[in-house]
Amino acid sequence: MDRRKLIVSGLAAAGTAGLAGCATAQPAPQGAPLPEQDPNFPVEAQQAATYSRDEIVRDVSDFLGVTAEAAGGAIERVFAENGSPTGYIAGEEGSAAITIGARYGRGLLYMKNRQTQEVFWQGPSLGWDLGANASRVFTLCYNLHYPDAIFQRFPGVEGTAYLVGGLGVNYQRANDIILAPIRAGVGLRLGANVGYLAYSRQRNIFPF
Repeated sequence: MDRRKLIVSGLAAAGTAGLAGCATAQPAPQGAPLPEQDPNFPVEAQQAATYSRDEIVRDVSDFLGVTAEAAGGAIERVFAENGSPTGYIAGEEGSAAITIGARYGRGLLYMKNRQTQEVFWQGPSLGWDLGANASRVFTLCYNLHYPDAIFQRFPGVEGTAYLVGGLGVNYQRANDIILAPIRAGVGLRLGANVGYLAYSRQRNIFPF
Protein backbone atom coordinates (compact mmCIF):
# COMPACT_ATOMS: atom_id res chain seq x y z
CA MET A 1 0.00 0.00 0.00
CA ASP A 2 2.80 2.37 0.92
CA ARG A 3 4.50 1.62 -2.34
CA ARG A 4 1.39 2.61 -4.31
CA LYS A 5 1.14 5.90 -2.40
CA LEU A 6 4.75 6.68 -3.25
CA ILE A 7 4.14 6.04 -6.97
CA VAL A 8 0.99 8.23 -7.02
CA SER A 9 2.78 11.01 -5.14
CA GLY A 10 5.68 10.91 -7.61
CA LEU A 11 3.38 11.13 -10.63
CA ALA A 12 1.52 14.08 -9.07
CA ALA A 13 4.77 15.90 -8.39
CA ALA A 14 5.96 15.36 -11.96
CA GLY A 15 2.69 16.68 -13.35
CA THR A 16 2.92 19.83 -11.21
CA ALA A 17 6.47 20.51 -12.39
CA GLY A 18 5.40 20.12 -16.02
CA LEU A 19 2.59 22.62 -15.60
CA ALA A 20 4.95 25.08 -13.95
CA GLY A 21 7.35 24.76 -16.88
CA CYS A 22 4.56 25.51 -19.34
CA ALA A 23 3.60 28.61 -17.33
CA THR A 24 7.01 30.25 -17.77
CA ALA A 25 7.26 33.21 -20.14
CA GLN A 26 7.59 32.24 -23.78
CA PRO A 27 10.03 34.08 -26.04
CA ALA A 28 8.52 36.66 -28.36
CA PRO A 29 7.91 35.31 -31.85
CA GLN A 30 10.56 36.20 -34.37
CA GLY A 31 9.74 39.26 -36.41
CA ALA A 32 7.57 40.86 -33.71
CA PRO A 33 7.92 44.68 -33.85
CA LEU A 34 9.62 46.58 -31.07
CA PRO A 35 7.34 48.97 -29.13
CA GLU A 36 8.77 52.02 -30.88
CA GLN A 37 8.10 50.33 -34.25
CA ASP A 38 4.44 49.76 -33.42
CA PRO A 39 2.24 52.16 -35.47
CA ASN A 40 0.15 52.72 -32.33
CA PHE A 41 3.21 53.77 -30.28
CA PRO A 42 3.01 57.55 -29.52
CA VAL A 43 4.98 59.61 -32.06
CA GLU A 44 6.24 61.87 -29.27
CA ALA A 45 8.05 58.94 -27.64
CA GLN A 46 9.85 57.85 -30.81
CA GLN A 47 13.44 58.84 -31.54
CA ALA A 48 13.58 61.25 -34.45
CA ALA A 49 15.40 60.25 -37.62
CA THR A 50 18.48 62.24 -38.58
CA TYR A 51 19.62 64.07 -41.71
CA SER A 52 22.81 63.13 -43.53
CA ARG A 53 25.60 65.57 -44.32
CA ASP A 54 24.81 65.48 -48.04
CA GLU A 55 21.14 66.28 -47.40
CA ILE A 56 22.01 69.28 -45.25
CA VAL A 57 24.70 70.61 -47.61
CA ARG A 58 22.25 70.49 -50.51
CA ASP A 59 19.46 72.17 -48.54
CA VAL A 60 21.75 74.88 -47.09
CA SER A 61 23.20 75.62 -50.52
CA ASP A 62 19.76 75.90 -52.14
CA PHE A 63 18.12 77.90 -49.36
CA LEU A 64 20.91 80.36 -48.59
CA GLY A 65 21.95 80.73 -52.22
CA VAL A 66 25.59 79.80 -51.67
CA THR A 67 27.86 77.29 -53.37
CA ALA A 68 28.00 73.71 -52.22
CA GLU A 69 31.66 74.30 -51.27
CA ALA A 70 30.74 77.19 -48.96
CA ALA A 71 27.87 75.25 -47.42
CA GLY A 72 30.05 72.17 -47.02
CA GLY A 73 32.73 74.12 -45.17
CA ALA A 74 30.30 75.35 -42.53
CA ILE A 75 28.44 72.04 -42.28
CA GLU A 76 31.69 70.07 -41.92
CA ARG A 77 32.55 71.84 -38.69
CA VAL A 78 29.06 71.62 -37.22
CA PHE A 79 28.83 67.89 -38.04
CA ALA A 80 32.28 67.28 -36.56
CA GLU A 81 31.20 68.87 -33.29
CA ASN A 82 27.61 67.62 -33.04
CA GLY A 83 26.94 64.82 -35.51
CA SER A 84 23.76 64.51 -37.57
CA PRO A 85 20.80 66.80 -36.79
CA THR A 86 17.26 65.57 -36.16
CA GLY A 87 15.69 68.61 -37.82
CA TYR A 88 16.25 72.07 -39.23
CA ILE A 89 14.50 75.44 -39.44
CA ALA A 90 14.60 77.35 -42.73
CA GLY A 91 13.53 80.97 -42.35
CA GLU A 92 14.27 84.67 -42.46
CA GLU A 93 15.02 87.20 -39.75
CA GLY A 94 15.74 90.85 -39.16
CA SER A 95 17.75 92.47 -36.40
CA ALA A 96 18.88 95.90 -35.31
CA ALA A 97 20.90 97.28 -32.43
CA ILE A 98 22.45 100.34 -30.86
CA THR A 99 24.24 98.54 -28.02
CA ILE A 100 20.86 97.07 -27.01
CA GLY A 101 19.19 95.29 -29.88
CA ALA A 102 16.50 92.83 -30.90
CA ARG A 103 16.14 90.01 -33.39
CA TYR A 104 12.93 88.67 -34.96
CA GLY A 105 12.51 85.69 -37.23
CA ARG A 106 10.05 83.31 -38.82
CA GLY A 107 10.53 79.95 -40.48
CA LEU A 108 9.42 76.35 -40.92
CA LEU A 109 10.69 73.46 -38.81
CA TYR A 110 11.35 70.29 -40.81
CA MET A 111 11.73 66.83 -39.25
CA LYS A 112 11.58 63.42 -40.87
CA ASN A 113 8.27 61.59 -40.22
CA ARG A 114 6.88 64.68 -38.47
CA GLN A 115 4.52 67.42 -39.60
CA THR A 116 6.12 70.68 -40.73
CA GLN A 117 5.75 73.28 -37.98
CA GLU A 118 5.71 77.09 -38.34
CA VAL A 119 8.07 78.71 -35.85
CA PHE A 120 8.64 82.31 -34.73
CA TRP A 121 11.58 83.56 -32.70
CA GLN A 122 12.55 86.78 -31.01
CA GLY A 123 15.11 87.90 -28.48
CA PRO A 124 17.18 90.78 -27.13
CA SER A 125 20.92 91.33 -27.42
CA LEU A 126 23.45 93.39 -25.53
CA GLY A 127 27.05 94.20 -26.43
CA TRP A 128 29.35 96.17 -28.74
CA ASP A 129 26.79 96.19 -31.49
CA LEU A 130 25.59 98.81 -33.96
CA GLY A 131 23.61 98.39 -37.16
CA ALA A 132 20.75 96.52 -38.76
CA ASN A 133 20.42 93.64 -41.15
CA ALA A 134 18.04 91.12 -42.68
CA SER A 135 19.12 87.66 -43.65
CA ARG A 136 18.10 84.12 -44.29
CA VAL A 137 18.90 81.65 -41.56
CA PHE A 138 19.16 77.86 -41.66
CA THR A 139 19.15 76.39 -38.14
CA LEU A 140 20.29 72.82 -37.47
CA CYS A 141 18.50 71.15 -34.54
CA TYR A 142 20.12 68.49 -32.37
CA ASN A 143 18.41 66.18 -29.84
CA LEU A 144 15.05 67.56 -30.92
CA HIS A 145 12.74 64.54 -31.14
CA TYR A 146 9.33 66.17 -31.55
CA PRO A 147 8.40 69.63 -32.87
CA ASP A 148 6.79 71.07 -29.72
CA ALA A 149 10.10 70.81 -27.83
CA ILE A 150 11.40 73.80 -29.83
CA PHE A 151 9.06 76.21 -28.05
CA GLN A 152 11.27 77.53 -25.27
CA ARG A 153 14.06 80.03 -24.63
CA PHE A 154 17.53 79.23 -26.01
CA PRO A 155 20.47 81.21 -24.60
CA GLY A 156 23.49 81.71 -26.81
CA VAL A 157 26.55 79.60 -26.03
CA GLU A 158 29.45 81.95 -25.35
CA GLY A 159 32.48 81.69 -27.60
CA THR A 160 30.90 79.53 -30.33
CA ALA A 161 30.41 82.12 -33.11
CA TYR A 162 32.58 81.73 -36.21
CA LEU A 163 32.62 82.50 -39.94
CA VAL A 164 33.26 79.83 -42.59
CA GLY A 165 33.03 80.59 -46.30
CA GLY A 166 30.96 83.73 -45.74
CA LEU A 167 28.48 81.89 -43.52
CA GLY A 168 28.11 82.70 -39.83
CA VAL A 169 27.50 79.91 -37.32
CA ASN A 170 26.80 80.03 -33.61
CA TYR A 171 25.21 77.74 -31.02
CA GLN A 172 22.22 78.04 -28.71
CA ARG A 173 21.36 75.49 -26.07
CA ALA A 174 18.46 74.66 -23.73
CA ASN A 175 18.65 71.43 -21.71
CA ASP A 176 19.85 68.75 -24.16
CA ILE A 177 18.64 70.52 -27.31
CA ILE A 178 21.29 72.34 -29.34
CA LEU A 179 20.52 74.76 -32.16
CA ALA A 180 23.12 75.84 -34.70
CA PRO A 181 21.87 78.83 -36.75
CA ILE A 182 23.74 79.33 -40.04
CA ARG A 183 23.31 82.83 -41.45
CA ALA A 184 24.29 84.38 -44.76
CA GLY A 185 25.35 88.01 -44.97
CA VAL A 186 25.65 88.67 -41.24
CA GLY A 187 28.68 90.95 -41.66
CA LEU A 188 30.45 91.95 -38.47
CA ARG A 189 27.41 91.59 -36.23
CA LEU A 190 28.02 87.88 -35.66
CA GLY A 191 29.35 87.30 -32.17
CA ALA A 192 29.24 91.00 -31.30
CA ASN A 193 26.42 90.50 -28.83
CA VAL A 194 25.11 88.11 -26.22
CA GLY A 195 21.50 87.24 -25.55
CA TYR A 196 18.90 84.58 -26.18
CA LEU A 197 16.17 83.64 -28.64
CA ALA A 198 12.70 82.55 -27.55
CA TYR A 199 10.94 80.25 -30.04
CA SER A 200 7.15 80.46 -30.12
CA ARG A 201 4.07 79.42 -32.07
CA GLN A 202 3.01 83.03 -32.66
CA ARG A 203 4.76 86.32 -33.29
CA ASN A 204 5.55 88.23 -30.11
CA ILE A 205 6.06 91.99 -30.39
CA PHE A 206 8.26 92.25 -27.29
CA PRO A 207 11.54 90.33 -27.58
CA PHE A 208 11.89 89.73 -23.82
